[in-house]
Amino acid sequence: MKPKILIPEKIHKNAVDLAKTFADVSLEPGLSNEDLLKRIPEFDALVVRSATKVNKDVIAAAKNLKIIGRAGVGLDNIDVDAASKKDILVVNSPEASTIAVAELVFGSLLSLNRKIVHAHHSMRGGKWERSRFEGSEVYGKNLGIIGFGRIGREVAIRAKAFGMHISVYDPNIKEESAAEYKVKYFKDLDEMLRHIDVVTIHVPLTEKTRDLIDEKRLASMKKNSVVINIARGGIVNEDALYNALKNNVIRGAVLDVYVCEPQTDCKFSDLENVVLTPHLGASTEEAQINAGTVVVEKIKDFFMNK
Repeated sequence: MKPKILIPEKIHKNAVDLAKTFADVSLEPGLSNEDLLKRIPEFDALVVRSATKVNKDVIAAAKNLKIIGRAGVGLDNIDVDAASKKDILVVNSPEASTIAVAELVFGSLLSLNRKIVHAHHSMRGGKWERSRFEGSEVYGKNLGIIGFGRIGREVAIRAKAFGMHISVYDPNIKEESAAEYKVKYFKDLDEMLRHIDVVTIHVPLTEKTRDLIDEKRLASMKKNSVVINIARGGIVNEDALYNALKNNVIRGAVLDVYVCEPQTDCKFSDLENVVLTPHLGASTEEAQINAGTVVVEKIKDFFMNK
């Protein structure tokens, strides 16, 4: 008998087609939480993105659920502890957006350094302000990477192509792992921050990483430093960063994630030394395809190997 999969959010057609090869699939985009509670008891698997909240009530109502798949990075919207207590496996597809995020790091850094966004808006306003938009190069600059997992390593590979000097901080890896990529390994984050020109963050938001970059650490960085956060809102203290940017404690910042999302009244928007994007890290056609197909493939393997 085929497993029954509920998909209450829109995922790529390729992923849906793959799911249909081994399961009975119910596509119900926009399903409310109230209706999800009613529908979930009959399903063996659930595939969500970020909008659906798989809380303890949903999991308690899931009489037949064996696996939950999150098509994307992170598990913020799933009560993993509640699922674990019911022996429900939870999987996601963080590998799907690795390249997309690594490329956005450099797309946004170059936009900031060369003032591309600001020059673009100036041109659209009918102005020609060459002298106003003198920028800086990334070549020869010191890049610090916080978190040297999949994304951090892809960032390092691209940084080398730009001729940057690379340092990494990650308490979860050994110095030998960093040496394989020919990067400088720091055991102490504060020491690394004092030496770099650009810091990019690639760690999850946890109690240990919340406010990891705070007022004290921003003050310890070089005055020409740039902070890039394309990981999770809250890892960089937003009030401290805003003040550091406004008072020229550091040179600039790139933000793709925020403590509160959607961020429609962003206080950073009145600053000139920032590039802001609305959580676009995984927003490429390729990443969107992969996010769904990778997690459905994991669900297929789960049922095929039972």
